[in-house]
Amino acid sequence: MSYQTIEIEKRDKGVTWVTIDNPPVNAIGEELMQDLDAAVEELTNDESVRVVVLTSRHEKIFLAGADLKGMIQNSGDFAEEENAIKKQSARMQACFHRFASMPKPVIAAINGHALGGGCELAMACDFRMMGKGRIGLTEVSLGIIPGAGGTQRMVQLLGRAKATELIFTAKQLEAKEAEKVGLVTRAVDPEKLEDQTQAFAETLAEGAIHAMGLAKRAMNAADGPVEKGLEVEAKAFADTFLTEEPGIGLAAFFQKEKPQFV
Repeated sequence: MSYQTIEIEKRDKGVTWVTIDNPPVNAIGEELMQDLDAAVEELTNDESVRVVVLTSRHEKIFLAGADLKGMIQNSGDFAEEENAIKKQSARMQACFHRFASMPKPVIAAINGHALGGGCELAMACDFRMMGKGRIGLTEVSLGIIPGAGGTQRMVQLLGRAKATELIFTAKQLEAKEAEKVGLVTRAVDPEKLEDQTQAFAETLAEGAIHAMGLAKRAMNAADGPVEKGLEVEAKAFADTFLTEEPGIGLAAFFQKEKPQFV
């Protein structure tokens, strides 16, 4: 499939890199979101793809925020503007949520600033490997709030107290500090980001990918009532037996061998 704002590269061991390339600043726009939507669908349906890595072609920016000027129409009709802005927020939320619900591991390889929308997309990934730049939800410093899922995902990742501190102060964290508070999975040497991310992705790719996807589905249900979450978990547990992975894993366990899922 042809894309205008991203590049897709299949690498070793079933690891596929999706590189955002939307000059001049990798801003979130409709064309980029359409490309990301299509990429998730393509890679989800491709059985050869086991792990997805999301990164940026830009030297300094992982992903910039939305076009704020475009949100303010100044039409004089508040109801009309409010509805348009709400639709834009919902559109970004839906796009990023595709990565959060993708039934395969997704890693953000953060090689530049991930502020505002960039942080929101990174948080929608399962893992965040960060080399350089700063990360944070900076919207309150502009008199607005995160609108692409940031208020929800930062609370889930860090807890309400820390998320409140970072959102209210619009604090921008370097990689090491972000790792310390749990916002990124691992802070790495910028020169080694690509290699270490690929190595981590290959380790994941050797595992039970279908089981990971089902576990992801169950974990995503943890945000609602516990009864609903348990119901989703039970269904996902049963669904693992629709794949060949339990047979491989259990046989290897009883034979005291390493399971070969690939």
